[in-house]
Amino acid sequence: MPLTSRGAATKQRIVDVATQEFAQYGLAGARVERIVAAARTNKAQLYAYFGSKEELFDAIFMDSMGSIRDVVPIDAGDLADWAVRLYDEYLRRPDLIRLATWVRLERRPAGHLVEQAARLDTEKLGAIAEAQAAGRVRAGDPFDLMAMVIAMSMAWSPVSNVYAATGDEPPELHEQRRTLLRESVRRAVAPEGQ
Repeated sequence: MPLTSRGAATKQRIVDVATQEFAQYGLAGARVERIVAAARTNKAQLYAYFGSKEELFDAIFMDSMGSIRDVVPIDAGDLADWAVRLYDEYLRRPDLIRLATWVRLERRPAGHLVEQAARLDTEKLGAIAEAQAAGRVRAGDPFDLMAMVIAMSMAWSPVSNVYAATGDEPPELHEQRRTLLRESVRRAVAPEGQ
C-alpha cells in the first residue's frame, strides 16, 4: 500500500533523525526512544516502516552507500579528481562516513564492508578495468586500486586516526589538501613509466 504524504513525511523524519543517531552512537548505542521522540512519532510507526532497529540501520547504511555513489560518481579516467570529490563529500556529509565506520566496528570487522549481493562497486571496478585496458591507469587488481584511492580520500575524514577535518576550517587549508591529494593519487595510479 502506498504511503500517504503524511506517512511519507513521517518516514523521512525517522530516516533523517536515525541517520544522525546512528552516525553518533552506532547501532548498539542508538536508542529507538530518542529517534521516535526527535522524529515526532512512536515506536509502532518506526517498526511498521522498518521492522526493527537493525533493519532501520541497514536501510540507512545502504542508502548512504548509494548516496555517495550517486553524488560522487567515479571517473576512472581521473581517479585523482574522484578522490578530491570524495574528500569534499566527507566534509559535507560526515555522517555518511561515520555510518560506514560503525558497520565496520559493529558488524563486519573483516572482509568487504557489505555482503557480495549488496556491493555497489561493480560499476566502479568495471570503469577502472576499462581505464587500465586503455593504458590510463596502472595495472593491478581494480578493487585494490579503488580501495587505495578511497583510503587516500579519507586521510582527513571524520574517521581519520590522525586528523579529522571539518567544513569550518579555512578554505585555503582545504585547497592545500585537495592539491596534495590530487597529486598523490595521480602519481599512485599513473601507468608505470609515466
